[in-house]
Amino acid sequence: MDNVISFGGREFFSFGSRDYCLMVLLLLFSRGMDILSTWVATPNLVLEGNPLAKKMGWRWGIMVSVGIAFGMAFWLSTTIAVSTMSVLVAARNFQSAWLMRSMGEDHYREWHVTRIQETRATLYLFCLAGNTLLTAAVGAAIILFSRTIIPFSIGMGVVGYAIAVAFYTMLAVWRLRRAAVHREKRQQGASAILMNGGSLKAPLADSCACETGDYPGK
Repeated sequence: MDNVISFGGREFFSFGSRDYCLMVLLLLFSRGMDILSTWVATPNLVLEGNPLAKKMGWRWGIMVSVGIAFGMAFWLSTTIAVSTMSVLVAARNFQSAWLMRSMGEDHYREWHVTRIQETRATLYLFCLAGNTLLTAAVGAAIILFSRTIIPFSIGMGVVGYAIAVAFYTMLAVWRLRRAAVHREKRQQGASAILMNGGSLKAPLADSCACETGDYPGK
């Protein structure tokens, strides 16, 4: 590879070199697929499982992705790992994007949340562990038997993807459970007021509406 500079025992591409530009294109493609698959699945970001990405919105999300492409393209290993993660996330999104779009974001979220609430927590967590741990095992095997930097970085990307899916899914489920507890407490408080002969004023009635929580694991 051309224009490779050694820095602190590591090698990275010089800015503007051919390989640097190739890494930028690879990151733009992989991050672009992630963004495109998200847009197909949830154009209003209702089903976005990453709270930070949901808060940033499309404009800032695209700008950050472009910044990541130009900032990480100096390192081959980082580029390969991030690109692997992004492509796997995009593939996961595309798998159910057609269903999310056809049902509508709000309707799909309500349907999915209902399915989770009707499922035993142990069964749901067991299936989540099977999904993420088996995926991470594939990545770990690639790392273990790799002899060059490219397959090693791909393995790191696979493991990182599995960790991200587990983390954001667990975060969404935790928020869902917390929202359900808050709703139950509010309903109990409202029932107690009615039993004591009180009346529900508008602010209290409005506060009884429960947030549905973020969609677990888009």
